[in-house]
Amino acid sequence: MSTTSPTPSSAAPASADSVGATGSGRKGRGPGSRRPDRRPLTGAARENRAGLAFVTPTFLVVLVVVVLPILWTVLLAFQRARLVDIQSMGLFGNWSLHNFTGILTSPGFWTSLWTTLLYTVGSTAGSVVLGLVAALALRRPFRGRGLLRGSMLLPYVAPVVAAAFVWQIALSPQFGIVNEWGGKLLGWDDPVAFLSTRSYEVSLLGLHFDVPLALLTVIAFETWRYFPFAFLFLLARLQAVPDVLEEAATVDGATPTQRFRHVLLPQLMPVIALLCVLRFIMTFNKFDDIYLLTGGGSGTDVVAVRVYDFLTARFDVGAAAAQALVLAVVLMALLGVYFKFFAKKVEEEA
Repeated sequence: MSTTSPTPSSAAPASADSVGATGSGRKGRGPGSRRPDRRPLTGAARENRAGLAFVTPTFLVVLVVVVLPILWTVLLAFQRARLVDIQSMGLFGNWSLHNFTGILTSPGFWTSLWTTLLYTVGSTAGSVVLGLVAALALRRPFRGRGLLRGSMLLPYVAPVVAAAFVWQIALSPQFGIVNEWGGKLLGWDDPVAFLSTRSYEVSLLGLHFDVPLALLTVIAFETWRYFPFAFLFLLARLQAVPDVLEEAATVDGATPTQRFRHVLLPQLMPVIALLCVLRFIMTFNKFDDIYLLTGGGSGTDVVAVRVYDFLTARFDVGAAAAQALVLAVVLMALLGVYFKFFAKKVEEEA
């Protein structure tokens, strides 16, 4: 009985076919056209790439609109830059501290800084307190509440130019409605120039003292214009306070003042603290309201108006940039004091 075994010649075609089958996918590709194997992206990598794609446009806008102007302002603050020299100036010019020594020793700088602090503190406190009063008054439902809530937003959404013009007309000593009512109802002998009087003598309980009338008028305008900002925040927080807390306090015999002090105020303290910080930052750099009402005169010369005067009247870009930088440093220092000593305490009380 004979057996046949496969010869090497019969096995060769099978190996050739297998090679041809495995290599058919690469047929027609040269050695240089072979692509390396790529691992598929993980879920985290895909999320990171998508997040980077979303963040990049915002980063570019912030870089161009915020970061680069701040850096350019810092560079100008350390150079003797006039408005006509801006185009020919380089990044690394003759740096010096001349601008800072000049503005810090100028007679009106510290007065304007003190005025800025008074204006900021008064406007911030006034807008928050008035917003709190409005939120407490409109938190309960009654007929016409929606219309009244909407009207509360008018000072905030109105154009600042129109609002300032209305106040100028209403407070005018010649044809203002305020002086007209004051003469008829309060018995004023002479009209009062609210926006152009630096100091006004007031008699109260036999005491005579002077008040900065123009500055107080500007603070009142700022309070009226921006209290809806605080009103929206505080009203939203009041709507979220559970009614059970006030009902329990009422059952225990708490008065309305006690309910506000021990129930509502602790719930509102985080929002009030946030509003104070936001309004302080916004008001400390405020320029348009004061400039439209008084032009910075009559004791309302805040640092922002002073920077504008240096830039437009004296064409001293370096000094204007130095004052703006000093204003930013003072603001950061004040905010640092707040977050160091008060922010943690507010969080603990909340």
